[in-house]
Amino acid sequence: MLKLVSASLLTASMLTLLSCGGSQHAADEKYYLVATNVKIPYWQQAGAGLVKAAVQLGVKAEVAGTDAYDPKAEHAEFQRILANNPTGILVSVGDPSVLKDDIDAAIAKGVPVITMDSDAPASKRLFFVGTDNYKVGVMGGKVLLEKLQGKGNVAILTIEGQANLKERLHGYKDVLDAHPGIKITETVDMQGNAGIAFDKTKEILAKAGKIDAFVCLEAIACPEVADVLDRQKATGKVVVAMDTDQRTLEWIKKGLITATIGQKPFTMAFVGLKMLDDLHHHPVTPLGSNWLQDSFSPIPMSVDTGATLIDNSNVEQFIQQSKSATAK
Repeated sequence: MLKLVSASLLTASMLTLLSCGGSQHAADEKYYLVATNVKIPYWQQAGAGLVKAAVQLGVKAEVAGTDAYDPKAEHAEFQRILANNPTGILVSVGDPSVLKDDIDAAIAKGVPVITMDSDAPASKRLFFVGTDNYKVGVMGGKVLLEKLQGKGNVAILTIEGQANLKERLHGYKDVLDAHPGIKITETVDMQGNAGIAFDKTKEILAKAGKIDAFVCLEAIACPEVADVLDRQKATGKVVVAMDTDQRTLEWIKKGLITATIGQKPFTMAFVGLKMLDDLHHHPVTPLGSNWLQDSFSPIPMSVDTGATLIDNSNVEQFIQQSKSATAK
């Protein structure tokens, strides 16, 4: 009799849990990922992660943003989405000074916001999911040290004002500061424009001072650098790229890009959406509290999704993994 009662209670408990799980998500729940340059492969990988998490959770999710690097347009897109009462927002912050007030307004409205890829630490966002960008810079700096054998002039291509790129540059400089034989002699603001990266690389190569290495702190610059080097038959340059644009991978196979540091946008979006969903169903209160200073906070300050160094030794393996992960 005792066994029968226990079995009945267990069955009832399981049915209760199953019924709760089935009704957890409402039909009108919808999450957004907001970013700039959303047409590039990086955000296509993020979109695949977002879709996979949405399917598992049984919710709606959408990538929104701008086709180019345009923080003001991203601001307008964020405001449009917020006006439509989203369930939660993942956002890659093009310019923290532009989006801070938008993020704070969403939190004040009760909409959970998690930053991913690029942070706005001064805002009331709940936490950051993405790469430890300082570590990325250190990783790239070590590649330069090895390949340049401690001596050479370096050109940096970046986007001024973007917080994640500043952190990467900080990491590079901390490594190189201990090796005075390697000097950063050129810093180019390519403004998120591939054409500027192409033209500036040509200008740098035409100058009298020799450049031994190029470092790209974002995704679209180094394919342009490699293209210029190829056209001008400029051999022997060390080129350290960022992210896994298809052209970057092709130039690695051709030997014009030495290595690239691959982030995990798929993982960022996948984990980010699941954490947003949990925050919606199990909200922290008050939402706008300073959780960073709370020793018993129920949420982390950041989630490091990691990065991978990709060179000629593992580029084919990465390509196969990417095809599998993003397959429909």
